[in-house]
Amino acid sequence: MSETVLEIWTDGACKFNPGPGGWGVLMVYGGHRRELCGGARETTNNRMELRAVIEALRAVKRDCPMKIHLDSSYVKDGITKWIHGWKKKGWKKEGKTPIKNIELWQCLDKERNRFTQIEWCWVKGHAGNPGNEKADELANKGVVGVLAGTIPEDIPIGSAAAEGSLL
Repeated sequence: MSETVLEIWTDGACKFNPGPGGWGVLMVYGGHRRELCGGARETTNNRMELRAVIEALRAVKRDCPMKIHLDSSYVKDGITKWIHGWKKKGWKKEGKTPIKNIELWQCLDKERNRFTQIEWCWVKGHAGNPGNEKADELANKGVVGVLAGTIPEDIPIGSAAAEGSLL
């Protein structure tokens, strides 16, 4: 019998880019569902896209097969293609220029290395995919919440943003 796959949809949002932003995560495992969101007052869309995936992985407490659906080719290509070269070059691009958002990329690399089976799936954003639409809704909720003060300002990378876990 094959193990159930944890399905994760992530998204980031940013008003004015840079400006207030949010991230959202939808996690579905069997009959269980979990939603996460957060945000920052001054950020970029790419930072929120990265943060969504990081927080999703942080919320998973045990290794299991997972499929991460995201509409950010920046994050998908970064984690599946570019990261290997960046690490070989000391987290730099060609020409020895530092990569942008290095602390988030390093955190994402650390989190993803806790797991043995992650399938990264790019989906077209705003195209009617229910999981992606929900992650987008949660990311926008993060923007609104951080501006209204109902969601804490961007939690530092070293701390756990999500209480509890789906697994």
